[in-house]
Order: sequence, then structure tokens, then C-alpha cells
Amino acid sequence: MNPDVIVIGGGPGGYVAAIRAAQLGMRAAVVEREPQLGGTCLRVGCIPSKALLESSHKLEMARHELATHGVNVMGVSFDLAAMMKRKADVVSTLAKGIEALLGKNKVTRHRGTGRLAGPGRVEVTADDGTKTVLEAPRIVLAVGSRPVALPGVEFDGRLVGTSTEALAFDTVPGHLVVIGGGYIGLELGSVWRRLGAQVTVLEYADRILTGIDADIASEALGLFRKQGLEIRLGVKVKSARAAGAGCVVECEGLEPIRCDRVLAATGRRPATDDLGLDTVGLATDQRGWIPVDGHFRTAAAGVWAIGDCIPGPMLAHKAEEDGVACIDALAGRWSHVDYDLVPAVVFTHPEIAAVGKTEEQLVAAGVSYKKGVFPFRANGRARTINDTTGKVKVLADAATDRVLGIHVIGPAAGDLIGEAAAAMSFGATSEDIARVCHAHPTLPEALKEAALAVSGQAIHA
Repeated sequence: MNPDVIVIGGGPGGYVAAIRAAQLGMRAAVVEREPQLGGTCLRVGCIPSKALLESSHKLEMARHELATHGVNVMGVSFDLAAMMKRKADVVSTLAKGIEALLGKNKVTRHRGTGRLAGPGRVEVTADDGTKTVLEAPRIVLAVGSRPVALPGVEFDGRLVGTSTEALAFDTVPGHLVVIGGGYIGLELGSVWRRLGAQVTVLEYADRILTGIDADIASEALGLFRKQGLEIRLGVKVKSARAAGAGCVVECEGLEPIRCDRVLAATGRRPATDDLGLDTVGLATDQRGWIPVDGHFRTAAAGVWAIGDCIPGPMLAHKAEEDGVACIDALAGRWSHVDYDLVPAVVFTHPEIAAVGKTEEQLVAAGVSYKKGVFPFRANGRARTINDTTGKVKVLADAATDRVLGIHVIGPAAGDLIGEAAAAMSFGATSEDIARVCHAHPTLPEALKEAALAVSGQAIHA
């Protein structure tokens, strides 16, 4: 029996969409070419990078922080192979969990590369070249994204590569050059710096973390440099290539940089090539995105699209929200995703997290706002865990007090931003947050105090 909906792509958006369809009584099928479900995020992205970030941070703590707690550790060393095995085990466990969820919800999984083959048809090509055609009245495109390749950067899959290769180095490089000062470059640069590599980050812009509040990014830049990352701003990379046992990176106006490995972390683009869009009369925009309306419908009847292959933040949690909203919409239910309130997190140490507008965006839009800032050094819980770097910043409308943006750099910022996103989703004012009783001693008290600071009433600062 043919499915009611076919989802091409088994990543965060795709498998969530299929499960949601099954929950609403539809026969759902997922087409995914990789052996493991979960997409880039689970296999070679969010999850493995966070596993290595956690392992390397524990090493850093053992070497430099535990003594302040009265814990004396002698002869600290690490086993890179064991770290990599733990990372792989985490990925494997979660991937098996997704398989179990599909089975539990009676979602059919088809292994192979899926592409449109005309209205209501999906062609699936298996690894051995065998082709199968599936039919369904509804097709959801959830094909994700892939790394952007800069002109002149010659990938060889070993010495010059993307985050995929940098997540699986079998030895610690003596000198790693990271092209790009965004989330991926700084996270993986931090991992290998902690493990002993000399790390040089080359960023074309005059700042790191474009898109993050400039004040927060500036503070992060200083902290990362103190940690040992060499970060060069305003650098245009002309080429990067393997040269013998190492690599050479050439930059405009600078001497060539010789290093052991190169990580190109210069963004991602939609993976919409060779998807058969022409067979249903679809085309992408200049950036490779598939245009959709407010309910994720494409211009082709019976075809929807979600996640990284449509406009919006290229984040796993955004794709998941797209997946649920898209299926709700095609089932005739109410659906909506507020892209202005998609939180973002950088899992360096300290962590950086944000939701809503930055100060620069508010200034550019001519919005009058008030600001409340509270440092973690004045937070009791931060003191007890010896992690007092950073602050919380709350931006609120000057006239209505409605919160417009919240930005955090400091301990557990990625967890704190959840409360911020929830409050903003309900239209909270800074006073609303300030009047919520927060447990003591906890890190979220810093958010309460920053909200109090909007009106100049912070208690502990």
C-alpha cells in the first residue's frame, strides 16, 4: 500500500516530520541514503562535536581547574582513540533510538538516495544502483545542507577538509588552521587547542561570530585569545592545499601559512542539487533554497519543503520545528514557526547563546530599547562552580518593556536560553521575568537579575 506522505531526508527535520505524520494517522515513509538516520547533525555535526567538546573540556578542567576545588590530579593524560570511540558510541546510540522511534510509529524507512521523479513520485537509488519508484500524494523535501567550498580551497579528505574530517582526526595536529570564525570553526578549534594543537583561526570579517550580538562576540574574542586560540580578523584566504606531509594556506597580503591540517568552516549551503526539482517544475533561488509559503508549500502541487533547504536559520532545532509545523499544515491544522525566536548556541567555553534581536539590529531598525546586564561573577551558583566569566544581557522595548532579545555568555548559556525563548514566546516583559521566583543558588538567577537591571533595580549588582 502506498504511503500518504514520503519524506526525502532522515535528518532532524525529516524524521520528525515523518513521526508527526504517523501521529496524525498518516502512512509515512522516510528515504535516507546514509546507514544512520539523524542527518548531518547527528552523524557528523552537532552531536559528535559536542561529545568531543565535553571530553576535551574535562581534560582542560583536570589540568587547570580541579586544583582550585582541592582536587589534586597528577600526570593527567588523554586517549584520543577512547575519546573518538565515546563520540561514536553516543552517535550510534542516538541513531538506534531514531530507528526505534520510526518503528514504534510504524514509519517505513527506505535506504537510498531519493529524488523527485515527477508529480507524486520519488525515485530511490540504492547503493548498488538499484532504482525503486515510490508514489504518494504528499512529498516533503528535508534534504539538509552541505559545507560551502571556498574558491581555491582544495579538499583532499585528509589534510584539507571540513568539519567531517576534523571530527575524526586520528592524531592531534601540530598546527591546525581554521578558515572561518563562526560556530563550527570556534567549537572545533577549541577541541583541538585543548588537546594540544596550535590553532590559528582566519576570519574574513572584522569580528567573529557574525550574527551574534557584537558586544557578546567582542567579549568572546578576548576570552578565546586568552585561552590560546590565535584569531586573525580581516583575512581573505586565497587558497589552501595539501603540500607534502602538511598544508599551505595563502592569504591576501600575508606570508603563506604552513600547517599540518586545514579545517574549512565557512558556512553551509542547501543540498538541493540533483533533487529532481525540474521534474515538478521547481527551481531554487540564488542561494540554493527552495521557495515556500507560510505553510511550507512549494510552487509544485503536493510538494512541501523544510529545514536547511528553505530560507531561515540552518539549525537542527529549527528543522524539527519546521517538520512538525509542515505536517500540521498539510493535515489542515494550525501551524507556525517564529523564526525571530529561534535560539542559537555556541558550545565553546564559555558557552554563548542568544534569542531575539541584537543591539545592532535594534539600532538599525530605529527601535528605542532599554538594556539590563548582570555579570556571572555576582551569581552565587557561578561562584560555587568556579565559572564566573560572562554575563546575561536583556534588551526590552523602551515603551512597552516587552523583551526583544536576550544574550548570554557564560556557564550553561545554552540551557539558560531556553527560559529566555519561552518567556519571549509568550510576549514577556522584563518585569515579568524579574517577578518570577527563581531557585537559589542557580545560574538562571542571573537572567532574573538582568531583567531587574532593565529598570535599574538589580539587587545583587
